Amino acid sequence: MTPTPVGDCDPRFEAVRAAFSENFISRGELGASVCLTLGGRTVVDLWGGWQGAEQRRPWQADTLVNVFSVGKAVAATCVARLVGQGRLAYDQPVAQVWPEFAQSGKAAITVRQLLSHQAGLPALRPPMAPGSVFEWSRLCTALAEQAPWWPPGTAHGYHVNTFGFLVGELVRRVTGTTLGTMVQREIAGPLGADLFIGVPDRELGRVADFVGHSELPEVDRSLLSDGQLMELNAYFNPPEFSGSGVVNTRRWRQAELASTNGHASARGIARFYDALVRGGRLDGTLVVDAGALREARQEQVYGEDRVLHRSSRFGLGFQLTQPERPLGPNDGAYGHFGAGGSLGFCDPDAGLAFGYAMNSMGPRWQNPRNKALIEACYQCL
Repeated sequence: MTPTPVGDCDPRFEAVRAAFSENFISRGELGASVCLTLGGRTVVDLWGGWQGAEQRRPWQADTLVNVFSVGKAVAATCVARLVGQGRLAYDQPVAQVWPEFAQSGKAAITVRQLLSHQAGLPALRPPMAPGSVFEWSRLCTALAEQAPWWPPGTAHGYHVNTFGFLVGELVRRVTGTTLGTMVQREIAGPLGADLFIGVPDRELGRVADFVGHSELPEVDRSLLSDGQLMELNAYFNPPEFSGSGVVNTRRWRQAELASTNGHASARGIARFYDALVRGGRLDGTLVVDAGALREARQEQVYGEDRVLHRSSRFGLGFQLTQPERPLGPNDGAYGHFGAGGSLGFCDPDAGLAFGYAMNSMGPRWQNPRNKALIEACYQCL
């Protein structure tokens, strides 16, 4: 039986409700939520489906789920907040706050290059032991020792999983706290946004299972070219780097891996972007200085991606809209996709904030579910 989505939807946005319903009927949706705000007002707040493959637990208004790389934009906002406070600068060498990072020819890599995927560190070369993804110091030490795969600043390639460790350690060196702690204390907590990098004990009961996640492929690494090794390791070194085999475990949900294991509801994502679309301040809470945010959403790189082998366009940690993967029709839209289809973005020209969270793996690049929701949204404007 196909579930009927529930929640609230402004009559003007009935096309979004229809698209969301059709996701369950014909596009393989299992469980999901979608939330849109326009000019600060919530116009869509819908949810439906199931929290697991067994289809016994209905999706609720406050269900949390792993939204994968949607968390990268939250990490980027933490850095922008520190820049706005004068505690960090985009053109500052990373090694100034993380001295060990200067090893292996990385002394000149800047925060800007790190955030825009130009640092040449999308993967770890030496094989990492199973379980080491949960050993923060071990992974950060390995990244500090790692030589770049290409000369930093000469190209860009999506730092699929290393981004969260690199940015997280940068934040920790500046603040003395973990990135997940900063998110709760200074961003999501004050906003009342249902969004976590590391799910606390009290919230675990409302986390949905993620279904259909990719598993570690059987590959003889000795037969791979250097580029092929880089790409494989970007996703699977350590073996659980992308959540393989552990995505629904308590340990994974409670780790603070901003590249990969952000957990949120659609409401939480939309609330976060509602603050950004208003220049960084919402309901008296200053999330990020407007100037630092403005710089963070400016294009840094656009073109062939050395890891993805297709065109990608980045600001300082944010994915920017591009013709190959549009976030609506307006050039200023920015945010971040997550593996399988989850998405958060905002469009300053339209005054729109968009959050979508789901639990059934779909296409990573051209996802028909989020595409249908985006198109329906702009049809209503």
